[in-house]
Amino acid sequence: MGSVRTKRALRIGVDVGGTNTDAVLLDLDCVDQPDRGVLAFHKTPTTSPNVTDGIETAVGNVLGQAGDCVSEISCLIVGTTHFLNAVIERDSHRLSKVAVVRLSKSFTKDIPPFSDFPPALSNILHGYHAFIDGGLHIDGSQEAPVNKEQILRECEEIEKRGIKAVVISGIFSPIDQHFHQEQFVRRIMQERLPDVDIVCSSEVSNIGLLERENASILNASIMKFARRTIRGFRAAMRRLGLDCTLFISQNDGTVIDAHLAAKLPIKTFSSGPTNSMRGAAYLGLGRTGTAGETHTSTIVVDVGGTTTDCGVLLPSGFPRAAAAYVNVAGVTMNFSMPHLESIGLGGGSIIRDRGNDVSIGPDSVGYQLTEQSKVFGGSILTTTDVAAAGGLEIGDRRLVDHITTETIQKVQAKTKKMLERVIDRLKLTPAPLPVLLVGGGSVVCPLELDGVSQVVVPRFHSVANAVGAAISRVCGSVDAIYNIADVPLSEVLEDAKSQALANAVGAGADPRNLTVVELDTLPIPYVSGQIRVIAKAVGDLSLDYVADSKVRSEAEAEVDEALAEETKDVHLSRKEESGNAKFDFDAYRPLVKRNEKSGVPEWFVSETDLEWLSIGCYILGCAGGGSPKSEFLKLRDQLRGGSSVRIIDSSSLRDDATIYWGGMMGSPAVSIERLNSSECITAVADLMEYLGHKSFDAIMGLEIGGANGLEPLLIGSSHAFDRPVIDADWMGRAYPTYWQTTIAVHESGQLTPCAIASGDGKTIIMTKSPDDEIVDRALRASCSEMGSRVGMAARPTTTDRVRSFGVINTLSLSWRIGRTVARAQQESTIHTVAEQIIDEVGGPTTAKILFRGKITAVERRIYKGHSYGEITISQTDKDEEEQGHERPAVAQGGVVKIPFKNENIYAKHIAVDGSETYLATVPDLISVLDTQSGCALGVPEFRYGLLVTVLGITCSPRWSDTKRGMEYGGPEAFGYKIDYKPLGVFVEPKSVVLEYADATA
Repeated sequence: MGSVRTKRALRIGVDVGGTNTDAVLLDLDCVDQPDRGVLAFHKTPTTSPNVTDGIETAVGNVLGQAGDCVSEISCLIVGTTHFLNAVIERDSHRLSKVAVVRLSKSFTKDIPPFSDFPPALSNILHGYHAFIDGGLHIDGSQEAPVNKEQILRECEEIEKRGIKAVVISGIFSPIDQHFHQEQFVRRIMQERLPDVDIVCSSEVSNIGLLERENASILNASIMKFARRTIRGFRAAMRRLGLDCTLFISQNDGTVIDAHLAAKLPIKTFSSGPTNSMRGAAYLGLGRTGTAGETHTSTIVVDVGGTTTDCGVLLPSGFPRAAAAYVNVAGVTMNFSMPHLESIGLGGGSIIRDRGNDVSIGPDSVGYQLTEQSKVFGGSILTTTDVAAAGGLEIGDRRLVDHITTETIQKVQAKTKKMLERVIDRLKLTPAPLPVLLVGGGSVVCPLELDGVSQVVVPRFHSVANAVGAAISRVCGSVDAIYNIADVPLSEVLEDAKSQALANAVGAGADPRNLTVVELDTLPIPYVSGQIRVIAKAVGDLSLDYVADSKVRSEAEAEVDEALAEETKDVHLSRKEESGNAKFDFDAYRPLVKRNEKSGVPEWFVSETDLEWLSIGCYILGCAGGGSPKSEFLKLRDQLRGGSSVRIIDSSSLRDDATIYWGGMMGSPAVSIERLNSSECITAVADLMEYLGHKSFDAIMGLEIGGANGLEPLLIGSSHAFDRPVIDADWMGRAYPTYWQTTIAVHESGQLTPCAIASGDGKTIIMTKSPDDEIVDRALRASCSEMGSRVGMAARPTTTDRVRSFGVINTLSLSWRIGRTVARAQQESTIHTVAEQIIDEVGGPTTAKILFRGKITAVERRIYKGHSYGEITISQTDKDEEEQGHERPAVAQGGVVKIPFKNENIYAKHIAVDGSETYLATVPDLISVLDTQSGCALGVPEFRYGLLVTVLGITCSPRWSDTKRGMEYGGPEAFGYKIDYKPLGVFVEPKSVVLEYADATA
């Protein structure tokens, strides 16, 4: 007598690619079986303009293989690279033009929307942009109320241009708890433009206007295509008789209800590569578990029909996370994603013979591979054709007999080089790593690559994406502002966790195995009694979950729009098509030429110089000074517009020179929303007016750290005052207060008169002060009332003071540090970038690697406008970090704690036995580098899980050689009774101006 079969809870995972659609049928109750619960799988070409045909074929096939099991299917989970492919390919038939409406009366105009987009992509997406009244200050108050008449005028312009996608982007909209400006504008626009997709940036991402807006633009551009695609998915399910829930997999390996996915398709942009990596881990591809086996990181290379997406699978089985910001198709966003690199290489990539060379992609025949590729009787030469001509058993090989051996070799060499380059960008060390080659397009790839220990093509490699989709979990999150003035923080955290757990259950998670995987608190600078709390809970899919997206026979209309892929309009410049050519660091010379009138050598800053300066400034900022991103973009655009920026050596100053100096003051959190405007320029002009100065001779920076390191370049630019910038500053780093400057250390009374300007019409001039410290307190109190971010211009100084009290050649030092990091990134020597920086700043007697590890705790609080807190860095397990460092860190094992007051104050090592050692203290520089990029992490970017390297650099003797210097800049200035022990011997940076004077650019 036969046994009764228990009803199973099966899942179907689907990956919809531009060329193939893959499906697997998975039984998670059989994960211990050799086939890991894979009951059936199928790969089919996406052969129709309507991608649902591929889904129907693939899913129908796996259902047919498994027999009568439709009633046992609990859910269908779809992962797709379709949306990402459209952006990477820059296909204007799938991307919509976008209008961006910024809400800000006074700010952000210097960096308009699309400024951070690659030109080719901007040309496709940039439909229109406008600025209207609105926006908030950091305390939640309105910068200006929204003006309905302005909104209606912009509606008329958007309608006239025929634009069907709009982004509303307001300053500080993520903390808008009372006015809901973005939503108010959306309601008015929806009434006037009912057929337009409207995205509020606050519903897409968090603080950081430009990155949030960038993400919102991409989201809006793809919504129409996403909606059609998801309707197609549902239609296919109905035709297959599937009465189950439809989910779409997200960037982090969790799922989102299909209805929400159509509104936020950007959350699925990287789901394909993420699923591939998760599928690889699930199938045991990263490690076998053999006793005594050496564990190492593994590169996962997922080759589809259009793109190749690469990531790093850690020995733990999880993808390596990206740094604080992510880059998608050249666009920077503040999304949490795995660290991925994508290139336009796939099985359907179009090949063009250029004589001595060939180009591969980035355009692809995509779903038309079996129609347009030569091996299938078509007329377009693709990578699959060349692979067939080289021996691959596919199609009719007689149709590619004409392909010459020379062409095959050129394509193979080009493919090999493309893969090696993208793999090099992922590696933190040049040491060879194994590569897992998955995806249907992997057949066009070589099995031997330079810098790779072995290439492994595992079982089920062609459907790894679909396997990863099938095993997806469910996430619930909370990102909210809480008032903690009257409620204990512990209650707030419990409430956030409870909401995250409830949201996860609401999204389909099984309440029996939920876990809170993230809980972070972020105080809001300059706002007392409020705190931002982020909580995230993850669990398995519930078998009983029935979502709104469950197939309903009567509710959905059939898809009435063909997915327009018959023809593509791919926009890519020849420069971009040629790939990332390697920069010749050894041949590059900064342009230094002598002024025709004075004979003074002047360094004319280039875009390359500017990029290196911005990297170096942030490292010298010791986690403070704010991100230089906004200043970099403004200066870059000025240079492109024909403006010039000149830097001079302090030795070139006339003895009677009048020198202005200043910088930004306040919260960096304001800068990343306001994007800074002309506050410092306004402050300088107002102080000049007060002092009766018609002009001045040179400009100098308040501090070299962070954004303030680039601020004097904006003031001195020919776009503003057209004055040379002195290669020096008053700190040699970043400090939290105005009086913590070397000019104040060596001579009192040099801080007033001074001016601060808010950028929206408010200026305050402080004329006198009995001591230096009160100046900062008075200005900071005013700053808080003026929006918590102001530009400052200080009392003009003299040549003798610059030479006697200034920290000299700090712009040169920033440039050299930035060049070092850029070279390490290109040459895949990031694993020794700290050592290289040390060599650049003076050697191991000047700087040291203090510790290497992972951030395991971040504490933050705000007091009197300053950001206080502490990070804990723990020694990483060997399987979490790639090895190959040339020099050991000063401290090994245990943890390092680094408290900060805007900037890092000290680094204290706590050994396993509990003993404590101060590795470095202010005024020496303590910088926390992102181990994956070599770039600095500022206080706003500190977050759990980042791999970091702690670098210490000896400070200028302007601080350490005097008692007053230690009182102003040492541990005592921050309230710590710690004996300062110099980290090493200071070496004065070498002047770029003097080194390259009279050299050919």
